[in-house]
Amino acid sequence: MKFEVTPGWLPFYPNPSKPKLTLPKGAVDAHCHVFGPGEQFPYAPERKYTPCDASKDQLFALRDLLGFERNVIVQATCHGADNRALVDALEHSHGKARGVATVRADVSQEELQRLHKAGVRGVRFNFVKRLVDTAPTETLMTIANKIAPLGWHIVIYFEAQDLAEYWDFFTQLPTTVVVDHMGRPDVSKPVDGEEFNLFVKLMAEHPNFWSKVSCPERLSVTGPKALNGEQHAYTDVVPFAQRLIQLFPDRILFGTDWPHPNLKDHMPDDGLLVDYIAQIATTEQQRQRLLVDNPMRLYWADEQE
Repeated sequence: MKFEVTPGWLPFYPNPSKPKLTLPKGAVDAHCHVFGPGEQFPYAPERKYTPCDASKDQLFALRDLLGFERNVIVQATCHGADNRALVDALEHSHGKARGVATVRADVSQEELQRLHKAGVRGVRFNFVKRLVDTAPTETLMTIANKIAPLGWHIVIYFEAQDLAEYWDFFTQLPTTVVVDHMGRPDVSKPVDGEEFNLFVKLMAEHPNFWSKVSCPERLSVTGPKALNGEQHAYTDVVPFAQRLIQLFPDRILFGTDWPHPNLKDHMPDDGLLVDYIAQIATTEQQRQRLLVDNPMRLYWADEQE
């Protein structure tokens, strides 16, 4: 089946630079995606966008170029609850990838076991209204209770202004909960302002909550952008990530978000995104926790025993 890419879609950066930052041994890209290829793994009929194809082979080649050794592949909304592209990537990763799937409330234990065997270790709940029609919270809690016995976690994606609305539901979830992209703060507001303080309060009061300090290219208002060799990209996002890294060093993750779906104004050079890490995790100890220790504990617990 041929798919027409959403008009104006920005394809991923074609020739990323080799990062200047050397990542610690065993570094994990803890948030990235595979799209299709659509002819092999069709996009979901209910999707709100159609991306360009971004295959597992392209992802693994980028992993090697950037200096990561492992990936956490997150099911993208354009594939709905059809996890075939994700599972295919996991099964061809030689154990170097884990996955976060999307499932429906009627998912069987047999399907969950199959996903677990393939390397899935979590499910994603998306509350970004422009991307998905969010399922009722009762439905999501049914899923949460089904996956909890497997030791899986839940990834939640929401925008900062919606945190108060979902607070009670989020804090009742029975698993580890990983927040995508710092809860998408408005970085034009103060880092110690009311909005981001609410997110910090969530993390401080609920030790089962983790956060990804990823996607500065989505959050930045003033830049500069990760293009043309820029070594100080997205400086307006840096204080937000630094605050979380300093307060919650054992509950933070970083991912590239390749291939950067739904970006509107620019497509970052992934090599420069890796160099951005040096601005937010300024010591080797911080980078070791962010890129190795934390993701290994969450996604490869079986190797930590």
